[in-house]
Amino acid sequence: MKYLKRWLYRILDKLFLDGCSRYNSLAVRKSSRSKLQARQMFLNHHLPVAKGQVFFWPWKAFAFVKQYDFPVVIKPNVGGYSRGSYFPIENRWQLLRAIFLAKIWWPFTVIEQYLDGKNYRVVVTEKGIDVVMRRYPPFVEGDGVRTLSELIDEENEVRRKMKLAPVIHYIEKKGVVKKHLKKQGLDFSFVPDPGRRVYLFHRVALAPGGVLETISVEGVTKKNKELFKKVLELFKANILGIDVIMEKGISTDFDQQQCILLEVNSRPYLKMHEYPRWGEVPDMKALYKRLDQIEVKDKDLF
Repeated sequence: MKYLKRWLYRILDKLFLDGCSRYNSLAVRKSSRSKLQARQMFLNHHLPVAKGQVFFWPWKAFAFVKQYDFPVVIKPNVGGYSRGSYFPIENRWQLLRAIFLAKIWWPFTVIEQYLDGKNYRVVVTEKGIDVVMRRYPPFVEGDGVRTLSELIDEENEVRRKMKLAPVIHYIEKKGVVKKHLKKQGLDFSFVPDPGRRVYLFHRVALAPGGVLETISVEGVTKKNKELFKKVLELFKANILGIDVIMEKGISTDFDQQQCILLEVNSRPYLKMHEYPRWGEVPDMKALYKRLDQIEVKDKDLF
């Protein structure tokens, strides 16, 4: 049975976790697989988290918005890469559709209040914070002359020259991008005003063209550093990728603004940090060298 589990894990690893780190024990990974586990840990230790709940029956989600109102976020209780996540949801039809699509990924679903803020991935180890990335949905900025189609072509050319692909994807002028523009009453022939930022998708996921900006660790406040280190210690992990949204930003103490800890990733996708669209490339080799010295129990078991 143990050999069968290893074989199955290798398949899952290749299909869904390629490029993700493997520095936590099976016990740590089991304790942080679902968003419910992370939410409960945050709540038990009075850490900032959005009002929300995990549900199976859709009527519970409708009861939630009746109590707390829109906008909300819907996402599968287990998953990664923002798969099956939908936000901001602002009406009942969008809610019903999002519930159905999220359950394709996992039968139990999370609903949470939505916060429009700055989205970060914070990589923390026993040393403290190693890397901070701000994450953006795909977007272009207008110049009052060129169409969205031309601006997308220019952005894709920048990505090609920076050799960001295939980790950071090119923006495709079809599919979800086309649909997202249509929701805004726009199409690829639209000419945005100078400085106007047009978002081409609603999620920070990499697949539709999301991008990363390196944030200096020195710019993170002491209190915020202590917050992330506490999360690592609570899960008894060697490394975590912590997803957080902050209204004002990571250079302001978390308790002086609206702040939501979203989830923890026990196998964070470290490869993406080597491909920022803006900012310096972090010294990932030094991080890997330090982590490779850790003896990880049951790392080949799921």
